[in-house]
Amino acid sequence: MNVEVLRLKDDGNTTIGVFVIDGSAFCGTIEDEKREVKVKGETRIPNGTYNLSLRNQGGYNQKYLDKYGSKFHKGMLCIWNKPDWIIEKDGMVFQYVLIHSGNTEKHTDACILPNYGVNFNTMVGSSSASAYKDLYPKLRDAILESENNQIKITFKQV
Repeated sequence: MNVEVLRLKDDGNTTIGVFVIDGSAFCGTIEDEKREVKVKGETRIPNGTYNLSLRNQGGYNQKYLDKYGSKFHKGMLCIWNKPDWIIEKDGMVFQYVLIHSGNTEKHTDACILPNYGVNFNTMVGSSSASAYKDLYPKLRDAILESENNQIKITFKQV
């Protein structure tokens, strides 16, 4: 499975983009803005290719397990390139960068928020819970079926 997040617009506060699976647009995305120096809770991860796996610890994991049940939820979609769920790139370090639901950059701490509607003027998404509920099983199953329980995800500016 080829997974990409194509970043389309950054207004200095929010980045919007599109989640692409195997060459087809799946849904929109909301992220924090690009910064040259990381500001906690206000900076998106740098462009690049990372690992995507299921993380079975933490508050979000329990929240989503309670919300969706164990048949659906097998762990949070977590992006990383170093042990302990860390992303280290371009002199910045992030930890526990997840894909989860949310409609504005206020709902993210460098995480990626899938949305079915993304307003290019207000930089606000909509129908995030529905987008997440449709996206999650595709990525979950690809991860669980992979040889090493991880797939690659690429972020790039277009």
